This record gives sequence, C-alpha cells and structure tokens, in this order.
Amino acid sequence: MQAQTLTGGFAHPSTDAADAFRGVMEALARPGSIHTLTGALPPAPLSSAAGAALLTLCDTETPIYLAGATDCAKVRAWIAFHTGAPLTGPAHCMFALGTWDALPPLSAYPVGTAEYPDRSATLIVECDVLLNAGATLTGPGIRETAALSLPETQAFQTNAALFPLGLDFLFTCRDRIAALPRSTKVL
Repeated sequence: MQAQTLTGGFAHPSTDAADAFRGVMEALARPGSIHTLTGALPPAPLSSAAGAALLTLCDTETPIYLAGATDCAKVRAWIAFHTGAPLTGPAHCMFALGTWDALPPLSAYPVGTAEYPDRSATLIVECDVLLNAGATLTGPGIRETAALSLPETQAFQTNAALFPLGLDFLFTCRDRIAALPRSTKVL
C-alpha cells in the first residue's frame, strides 16, 4: 500500500472533522458564500477542500461516483482507506466528484422521490476558480442576492425547478468551498 494512501487524513480527527462539517453546513446554509476547509491532504487531483468534505460526509454507507481524472487508483485507495465508502456509478451514488466537464449530465444522478426527496445525490464539483462573482443566486439563506462563479447557469436553473427534488452541489477549489442547494434559484 502506498504511503500516500495512509496519509492525508485529518491529523486531529474529532476537531478537524467538526471544523470541516461546520464549514460545509455554513456553505449550504448560506448559498454563494465561500468558506475554508482545511485538515485534509488528499492525493492529486483532489483539492484539500474536496478531501475534507469527503472525510466529513462519507462513510461505508455513502456510495461515491468518481468522474474523469478523480477516478484514479490513488484517489480510490485514499477514499477506501479513510472513509470506506463504496464506489459506484452515477445512478446509484449519494456523492459524485469531478470537474464539471468530466461529470455526466445531471439526469444521470438520483434526484430523490416524492416520498424521499432526501435520496438524491450531492455533486462535489472541483473548480479552477471559485469567486463571489458571476451567476446571481436567490432563495433560502440569501438576504437579497448572492453571486457565485458557476460553470454554467441553465443546468442549475433546471435543477432548481425540480424542488423539492433535485441535486445539491458543493464547489471546491484548493481549500475553499461553496454550496448551491437545490432550493437556490439561479438567475
């Protein structure tokens, strides 16, 4: 087993996981706001924010789909060792990870059902840039409007129209994270 597989997890698991969980929850509660997630040093091509989110949110009962460059032996081994999360295809995942261009169309993921809208996927989208500029956001957790550098707008507008069904998104870049819950409207 490679040394990188065994390293890169939280140095102080209880406090690092609590800090990362708070960062993810703050991002989800305030769509468009950008937060810092630290403590994880996953193998390339994962960002430290994506690694911290995976360590915090995934376990043996949360199937993950890896897309594009993230679907490599180093990342698979790191996830298996640190979270035990099973790897699966997009139709059966609870989390998907990759760049926007590498991820399959949003219709490939579970959006929940009328009885269980929470049985949908959360996509962790790795970005080159994450800024409070670009698309205008409105909805719960946003006082008036917020702005976020989304890779496009139409897919997120279509997703929001499915509410209470739909997908949730976490955008990561280096040690930064922002969220776009399904309840957020993209103008």
